Amino acid sequence: MLLINNSGIGAFGAFAARDVERQLAMVDVNVRAIVQLTGLLLPLLHARGGAIMNVASTVAFQPAPFAATYGASKAFVLHWTIALDHELRGSGVRAIAVCPGTTQTDFFQTAGLAPGVENQVGAMSADAVVAAAFRALAAGRSQVVPGWFNKAYTFAASKLPKPVAAGLAAKVLRRRSGEARV
Repeated sequence: MLLINNSGIGAFGAFAARDVERQLAMVDVNVRAIVQLTGLLLPLLHARGGAIMNVASTVAFQPAPFAATYGASKAFVLHWTIALDHELRGSGVRAIAVCPGTTQTDFFQTAGLAPGVENQVGAMSADAVVAAAFRALAAGRSQVVPGWFNKAYTFAASKLPKPVAAGLAAKVLRRRSGEARV
């Protein structure tokens, strides 16, 4: 049995300029829903065996100005999933965090970014992300970052001091979100 928690919403731009209700909805969908669904289905997974696949993001690896709530919610998904996988060892149930980068879907336009972001260097098709996720699950991994570009990006971002990583992310996300420099 496989539970895939792939629902998620995003919003990009300065937190102060965004609707707080949208930010709270993001926390509800990206964090609360996966905890609730996993909690509700875990007894069935324990009875039948299986896995939980939670979709995080490459943005989970560093603070993300102009995507602060989204980034923090995906950091929760990443860390919670890896911790849950350790708790579940020996139970017949596993958990894996899938951390895609830019994926060719309509997510970015829905989240308020300019058209064309999904075609940037390193962008992957949804099929390629899914294939990488299932290969990693079959290999018994608790985390996967699909794609060489995303692996390099998350490695670098996770090694930098958090304030430095946030400054670099701000430069990229400010431009992508259309925020003027204040």
